[in-house]
Amino acid sequence: MKTFWVDRDRDRYLTAVRDRAAEFAATVGDIAPVAFACVAWTVAVPPALDPGYVRWHRRVLTAQCLRNPFDGGLTARVELVSPLPAQLTASRTWWRDRGWRGWPELFGQFVQPSAQDLARHPHLRGTLLLETPLPLDGLPTPTQDRHVDAAADRAVAVLVRHLDDVVRPVVAQLDADHAAR
Repeated sequence: MKTFWVDRDRDRYLTAVRDRAAEFAATVGDIAPVAFACVAWTVAVPPALDPGYVRWHRRVLTAQCLRNPFDGGLTARVELVSPLPAQLTASRTWWRDRGWRGWPELFGQFVQPSAQDLARHPHLRGTLLLETPLPLDGLPTPTQDRHVDAAADRAVAVLVRHLDDVVRPVVAQLDADHAAR
């Protein structure tokens, strides 16, 4: 099971990279590949590109790559759909027949409840926030030449590999726990 993967429509991503060349140009001169990788990631995921060039497991709500203000390193911030904690499911006395709803699903994807849903029923949705440093190895350095699109594509591929490595075990455990119920 993959948690993150790259879509086959590479041309659409490369066009988006060319359209946002100024954002990539702003990273040139930085000796670390972090800013360049963050821009490449931002262009590859919704809302910048919808559907995203980077795809993810249905439990992933958002995935960001950010420069860590402490040391300038690369930090991933991933929000995951989670079941309710055991403290809330052990007893339903708090529930008091109010019609609580969890995560709505649409074609197997977890989605935010609509305004209409929220007007009719209370919702309690569990999420997990995963924040972790990512290694810089394999990331391309910022470049001014005409190969920015190839470097951005390579950066995204490296980030997908690193994120999948970190997030996959968490998602697998969440799915295993859900299947056991």
